[in-house]
Amino acid sequence: MKTERRSILKKLFASIAGVAGIGTVAQAKEDSAPEKEAGNITTLQDVPLFSGHTKFNNMVFVAGKGAHFEGDITAHTKHVLDELEKELIAAGSSMSKVLKCSVFLHDLNDYKAMNEAYKGRFGDKPPVRTTVAVYGGVPGNSLVEIDCIAYI
Repeated sequence: MKTERRSILKKLFASIAGVAGIGTVAQAKEDSAPEKEAGNITTLQDVPLFSGHTKFNNMVFVAGKGAHFEGDITAHTKHVLDELEKELIAAGSSMSKVLKCSVFLHDLNDYKAMNEAYKGRFGDKPPVRTTVAVYGGVPGNSLVEIDCIAYI
């Protein structure tokens, strides 16, 4: 019953949108949308796997960076933040333009030490942030992985 009602409502809204010309405007906007730009593409067996960053309009989305060497959470966090900064600069942005970070910890007990290494890296107005400890650990034996969204 719910599925049938949804289907009827979708058809009704689609017909109203078509009469009002909304579908045409939406299609025109989609056709004129700029293409995304990818940078630092990682491949697996010569097939593109993911980009180090992707730019779209004035936004840049940076893939998660990890630290793949022996060390403690402080060394890993500093390394990851340095790698994020390099990727942001390559994309035409900077740490001060970061709007959102996601931090993935191997162990929630590292939260305090990660914060110590993290603080001050984004200027006086730090980005919003989500921090979680991930079940099973961070890929590549890193103690921390961080990704971010910034503007250009």
